[in-house]
Amino acid sequence: MKAVPGRKTDVKDAEWITDLLRHGLRHRPVSFPPSQLVTDGIWCAIARHWCKNGPKRVKRRHMVLETANVKLASVVSNVLGKSGRSMLAAMIEGGSSAEALAELARGTLRRKLPQLQQALNGQIEAHHRVLLQQIFAHMRFLEDRIHHLQLEIDQRLSPFEEAMQLRLAHPWHPGDYGCCHSGGNRL
Repeated sequence: MKAVPGRKTDVKDAEWITDLLRHGLRHRPVSFPPSQLVTDGIWCAIARHWCKNGPKRVKRRHMVLETANVKLASVVSNVLGKSGRSMLAAMIEGGSSAEALAELARGTLRRKLPQLQQALNGQIEAHHRVLLQQIFAHMRFLEDRIHHLQLEIDQRLSPFEEAMQLRLAHPWHPGDYGCCHSGGNRL
């Protein structure tokens, strides 16, 4: 509580606060939540932070590919899908032939082979491979950490499962309980 102008001592401040409390003009001090709730909140915040920064990592990967003149994102909607990951893994291992990389396409992406070959026709050099390898290692590490953190959060929240389901059932609720679910490719 800030001191009122003219009151310069701690004793006068204490007397003033006591007088306010006697007349009911000041609320009681806020109580602290149980330590389990604080810990769970911190864990959820960490998981949210890791998931929230996923677009930055995606942008970093695209930037490395763009410097190698590889325009994969212009043809492939999800660079981290099965086809995209296999192409990027082949690039990291030394594959640079656009035709060979395009042949790794799966499913409906195979219809776009000519566009894909043109998009993959770049100059992938050693430093691009190192950067991509580091980015993917970091991505796998974070995916693993998020998965383990989510398992721990789910285990700690299991006693509150019924209350969470009731809350999630309301139409005004956004759909998750504030923690990051690692089911999708958010990294």
